[in-house]
Amino acid sequence: MRILFLGGTGNISAACTRLALDLGHSVHLLNRGRRAALFPGAAQISADLQDEASVTSALGDQTWDVVVNFIAFTPDDIERDLRLFQGRTAQYVFISSASAYQRPSNYYLVTESTPLVNPFWDYSRQKIACEDRLMRALREHGFPVTIIRPSLTYGETMIPLSTNNWQCPWTVVDRMRRGVPVVIPGDGTSLWTITHNTDFAKGLLGLLGHRQAIGHAFHITSDEVLTWNQCYQAVAEAAGVTSPVFLHIATDFIAACLPEHAGSLLGDKTTSAVMDNSKIKRFVPDFLATTRFRDGVARSVAWFEADPSRQRIDPAFNQKWDKLVDVYQRGLAAAIEVMTNPG
Repeated sequence: MRILFLGGTGNISAACTRLALDLGHSVHLLNRGRRAALFPGAAQISADLQDEASVTSALGDQTWDVVVNFIAFTPDDIERDLRLFQGRTAQYVFISSASAYQRPSNYYLVTESTPLVNPFWDYSRQKIACEDRLMRALREHGFPVTIIRPSLTYGETMIPLSTNNWQCPWTVVDRMRRGVPVVIPGDGTSLWTITHNTDFAKGLLGLLGHRQAIGHAFHITSDEVLTWNQCYQAVAEAAGVTSPVFLHIATDFIAACLPEHAGSLLGDKTTSAVMDNSKIKRFVPDFLATTRFRDGVARSVAWFEADPSRQRIDPAFNQKWDKLVDVYQRGLAAAIEVMTNPG
């Protein structure tokens, strides 16, 4: 197949690019070309997606069997893609987000029919709006859309925890190794699904060129369900930390003190998310997620340790969480004193 990836070099998409190449597809990457050398065999189309005229020029009159957009976040991005690809691809795949599902869910098992509503996180609401626009384009103009909703997906360059720093993921390992508190929202017993990008890629590639997938939405995740306590413990073990200092703080308290994290926590990562993968397995019968979190995150830690330059720490992030820990501990001590004082 002739496949065009918009993006194709990021946390999720890099694994999809590699697998597509391994499977012998003709892979084209449309991005600014900064990481093109990492994907020998892929054809590079260098353009800034925010400059529609330059993209139009770069694409010329080419057509595609599949276009996959990993980096569309707003309805404006979708409107641009409708102009660019209507009539020029047999399938358009939009990478949405499982955070679009109802939070908290009214039913413990999340399926593709779970309502799409997230009052806490604008990122998720924008993804929902993108999905709505694409489904209208399908109904009104036959635009051949397939929607994919990944849930917290990582590769070797990420250490995925609910309170880690996404730009400097080594920060949480550094905190563990220094013996300073690492905050776990709530009591850490919420159930969560974390997926390795190589497993996600298997599901996605199985849907590309699948005509019966047009008009459908799928999530593609692991079947392994862990508590957040287990996830943090797995990272500590991978990092060789035998006695990590974990501090449980109510999510509402964190959101009040650090409102910039409210959407991601209240709107996604602190509510249980048990994903039902029955649908993707019906459409892609050989799909199976095989990477256990403890194994995948061990590879991530090893990747960072292989090159000290990768072990970047965010001092501002540390300062912010240290301050939260201090405020919480002082407040807790004051509350205990008040409640135990006979007077």
